[in-house]
Amino acid sequence: MIRPVARTALLRSGRDEASDTMVDLKPGDSFEVLEIAGVSAWGVARPSGLVGYVEATALDLSTTDAA
Repeated sequence: MIRPVARTALLRSGRDEASDTMVDLKPGDSFEVLEIAGVSAWGVARPSGLVGYVEATALDLSTTDAA
């Protein structure tokens, strides 16, 4: 499910905050959520294509997919 980034967030290589930061996500960027586990969402940052973890609270999870 593709979700918009609601606030500035860091895409990290791992779930913990000590993991390397791969890219800064800005409000309005798209993030394809593949899994949510606890406070982290794992997925693909668009358009960079980088795969990693972001704080789930940084995403607008209220958006619904159109069928």
